[in-house]
Amino acid sequence: MIYELIKKTRSYRRFDASVKISEKELREMIESARCSGSAANRQRVRFAIVNDKEKCNVMFENIALAGYLKDWNGPLENERPTAYIIMMTKGGEMDTSLAIDMGIYAQSILLTATEQGYGGCMIRSFKKEKIDALLSKEGYETAFVIMLGKPAETVYLTEVKDGDIKYFRDENDNHAVPKYSLDELIL
Repeated sequence: MIYELIKKTRSYRRFDASVKISEKELREMIESARCSGSAANRQRVRFAIVNDKEKCNVMFENIALAGYLKDWNGPLENERPTAYIIMMTKGGEMDTSLAIDMGIYAQSILLTATEQGYGGCMIRSFKKEKIDALLSKEGYETAFVIMLGKPAETVYLTEVKDGDIKYFRDENDNHAVPKYSLDELIL
């Protein structure tokens, strides 16, 4: 059921670094994005795949994670992602419809990753110049990053309390994501 798949598709930040994601599996994730909607069917996003350990290390050093978790220094080396899908645009173009397309594509990629037994996290906080240099795709610039791997943490939904929507680590070091109730969202 799609509802259960959506609930399981969370933002994971700790992975089992011993589990690799194949290029075939990454291509299947991108295939899901390719078949998704695109504003005016313009299809302006291009994708780069990184699943080589050395390049994954460079990617990791050039992203920022979990802004709400001020006391967390990020995943340990054996908890780092083993793959990335990078969305790129020609000449760094960006407008509202392109941003919407990237959101749709990212969700399609993450739903497919979850179905395959993986997890990931959408990232917009990164060192663009360093990632562009690593990828070296002439005429294209990094616009959005998705890190991927086999989840090595529990992420669960909880109710928003006192208007606080910030995700947090609970007493068991599990990742809690507050969500408004359905009644609070429907006007």
